[in-house]
Amino acid sequence: MRTQLHPDIIGTERGQEAEAILRSCVHCGFCLATCPTYQLLGDELDSPRGRIYLIKEMLELDTAGPLTQRHLDRCLTCRACETTCPSGVDYGRLLEIGREYVELKVSRPLLERVLRWLMLLVVPYPGRLGPLLRIAQWLRPLMPSQLAQKIPERERSVRVPTGDFADATRKVVLLEGCVQRVTRGSTNQHARALLNALGVEVIGLADEVCCGGLALHLGHTSEAETFIAHNVDVLHRAIAEGVEAIVSSASGCGVTVKDYGHLLRHDPSRRERAEAVARHTRDLAEYVLALDADVPRVGEGVRVAFQAPCTFQHGQRLGNAVDRLLEQAGYEMVPVPDSHLCCGSAGAYSLLQPEISNALRERKLAALRAGSPDVIATANIGCQLHLEAGSEVPVKHWIELLTE
Repeated sequence: MRTQLHPDIIGTERGQEAEAILRSCVHCGFCLATCPTYQLLGDELDSPRGRIYLIKEMLELDTAGPLTQRHLDRCLTCRACETTCPSGVDYGRLLEIGREYVELKVSRPLLERVLRWLMLLVVPYPGRLGPLLRIAQWLRPLMPSQLAQKIPERERSVRVPTGDFADATRKVVLLEGCVQRVTRGSTNQHARALLNALGVEVIGLADEVCCGGLALHLGHTSEAETFIAHNVDVLHRAIAEGVEAIVSSASGCGVTVKDYGHLLRHDPSRRERAEAVARHTRDLAEYVLALDADVPRVGEGVRVAFQAPCTFQHGQRLGNAVDRLLEQAGYEMVPVPDSHLCCGSAGAYSLLQPEISNALRERKLAALRAGSPDVIATANIGCQLHLEAGSEVPVKHWIELLTE
């Protein structure tokens, strides 16, 4: 694609990155077949190719408007287009640049600004999110059904025994996350139980903060970098003290931490440490598979449909890692049609674009139910909460199925 970016933009680091990505696009349209919003809405501007044109025009004219803002907002950042693009267009990075630019240039309606401000003020901070969520859960029966669906039900109290491996030769950091810590804290209890059983000592870091993913998705790059810089300092210190891996049980967090090297590439004081943190980061399924250890045979006769989160299959390219582990545990994995399509959760998307999000969830649940599973498994907290709000089939993190 030929480009002629505005002089004030092409001279910047982000402008040069955007130009390189734009020029790699050959307009082929392969991305249209794998884009959930294009499949649902049928509008070229709600496809990767259409959004690339909007970003190109915006950066060439150094201007942006509500039309560009609306269509960039509708993107799920699922990155399914990247896995089918024959030219290797780095669409996810281009979208981050485009969203950051739009946030600077286009004012939003007051209610949108307030909602986004509240999300950034509350969601990345478990100490704030937890108490507010408890109040919302208490008031849930009084809310309209559409609003009540957005409030996750209170988690059952679970006690999962863990081992004592003070002398273990393998040691990992297990990221706690923000939303998962508050809504489904037992997920990491199950993860610790399995890792301990496989001879791995698991530690948590009290000073871990949000991975920065939410701020990135909302176009607040500088705020995201503040979170990232803090985590790089904390996590690199753990690596220096002998931790062999940084493990994430939420694929949405994992895909962000794996990108720390790129996200802090312009910070000379942290660039090398950020790259080291990214190299050491593993999804939980990825790490357990690499141990090449026997997992318990606990799933005989149980049918499972695995919903592969976009951050798992497109962002981290982890393929059938979970399917392999669950099959080793004796579960019967049922096929899921159109498994590459997003469930509609996409971080804050279900709150910001509820109509599209709910429509995509119904499509995904129909595909997951097609094989008559006993349980639906996933690998990301956002997908889990979003799907279970509309599913009569239980939705669980896959790690629960190995340790129940």
